[in-house]
Amino acid sequence: MTIRVLRQISFAVVLAILGMPLVAEPAGSYLAARSAAVTGDYDAAARYYAQALARDPSNPEILENASFALLALGDIDRAAVVGNKLLADGQNSQVAQMAVLAQKAGEENYPDVLARILENQGVGPLVDGLLRSWAQVGIGEVTAALSNFDKVGEERGLQGFALYHKALAFAMVGDFEGSDAIFAMQEAGALRQTRRGAIAHIEVLSLLDRTDEALSMLDQSFGSDLNPKLQSMRTTLAEGGKLSFTQVKTARDGMAEVFFTVGSALRNEASEDYTLLYTRVAEYLNPIHSDATLLSAGLLEQMERFELATQTYKKVGRGDPAFHAAELGRAEALRRSGKPDAAIEVLENLAQTHSSLAMVHSSLGDAFRQMERFEEAVGAYDTALAQYEEEVNGQWFIYYARGISHERLNKWEESEADFRKALELNPEQPQVLNYLGYSLVEKQVKLDEALDMIERAVAARPDSGYIVDSLGWVLFRLGRYDEAVAPMERATELMPIDPIVNDHLGDVYWSVGRFLEAEFQWKRALSFVDFGDASQEADPDRIRRKLEVGLDQVLEEEGADPLRLADDG
Repeated sequence: MTIRVLRQISFAVVLAILGMPLVAEPAGSYLAARSAAVTGDYDAAARYYAQALARDPSNPEILENASFALLALGDIDRAAVVGNKLLADGQNSQVAQMAVLAQKAGEENYPDVLARILENQGVGPLVDGLLRSWAQVGIGEVTAALSNFDKVGEERGLQGFALYHKALAFAMVGDFEGSDAIFAMQEAGALRQTRRGAIAHIEVLSLLDRTDEALSMLDQSFGSDLNPKLQSMRTTLAEGGKLSFTQVKTARDGMAEVFFTVGSALRNEASEDYTLLYTRVAEYLNPIHSDATLLSAGLLEQMERFELATQTYKKVGRGDPAFHAAELGRAEALRRSGKPDAAIEVLENLAQTHSSLAMVHSSLGDAFRQMERFEEAVGAYDTALAQYEEEVNGQWFIYYARGISHERLNKWEESEADFRKALELNPEQPQVLNYLGYSLVEKQVKLDEALDMIERAVAARPDSGYIVDSLGWVLFRLGRYDEAVAPMERATELMPIDPIVNDHLGDVYWSVGRFLEAEFQWKRALSFVDFGDASQEADPDRIRRKLEVGLDQVLEEEGADPLRLADDG
């Protein structure tokens, strides 16, 4: 459809395609749309923008924002309708061009993709250069495509992207020697460090009958704790079978990989909503690209759009090797959205269908622990550990989490054993050092060892308020009150609204004779109880009692010697 024809289309047609009535809505539609877009509620934003367009059908800002919202929803076809209208009106919009280009690629209309790129109606230099090559592959001009990949690689900072896609193109057309030659290049070293790059090279090596090298690369890249897809690959290779090349099967898949590759690179550089546009296009062009789907869902989680994240995770079907990862993500999104029971249900079902995966049982244990269902958490962690045939360092977190659960069940002997096992597997892990050290302090045993553990934890995480608080508290418990002041003050700087930390600082101030400051800190601690995400372990009644009679009297009432708080154990 030409721009000339598009200009003659009534906007009623556009609204009909969007599924919106041709009825003028209140002027508040635009503001409602902007508000929804800011919070990442793209479904509501798209509806409100469509209503706003009923009043002002050629407003370029509304058109672009509507296209953006639809792209973020993954509704590429409707985004392209709005984008075409915007471009037909003579506006220059990267968002509109992305939507239209994605639709053309989805239709496998490679000549039109090429034409739009050559007319500077693309997305950007990197995306356009790679898409141009894949479009050339799509129309059978493989030699030209490979040459164009080289041209893209000549641009500063783009060599890695170009080499990766050239290697994929070689493999797609059956030139596995050419693909391997690129993967083996020193300049392509970063390619092998990505999950998809490593899998692609392993598949290529298998197809070249270099099974031992493929197995070695798989083990070096992923270790022994394999997900279902990697385990299936390893089993096939170990049994002498040959893998297929699965990463890119068509030029359209290659274009999907372009958007996924760039989206992955943008994840730590650009905003989540902008990065989401790239991953949504990748999903659209290759619906079974589970990595793109998982990345989209993860971005939505970061944006706290949990309902959309949950819907996106559900796109990964049961037959997909990444199904368990999607269900783990869906459970976490449900938990974070305030639906812990629904999250438990997802995880319990997954534990039935994927019973051999330790991470599934471990995640179920984490969910139980977060709900303070500690007995059930211990059982889930027991099951997780039972899935390992041999001991691996990665088990440290399961022991650590089970240790916390045991500690909350007042089973200190089992708890301490778990913490020490976690440290045996990961000796300088600061979370474990801190938790065990702090627990020893609270029990007033082995305080010298506790101090050593917490000092090591602080050295590893000097900006962790919880850990710095632990250092100040163990010094306080040891009766080294003057030394406790500085780390405790630092802890309150790092965690200014945490009631426990403020309460601790009050105790330290009292012990060095700074009574007015102590009372001030206790009052602050009381003001932060039940505040936001602050620690819920503070004892407000005890803090009020300290404000009434002072710390010494409270300790005496509790049977403690105010002059000797510590037992060196």
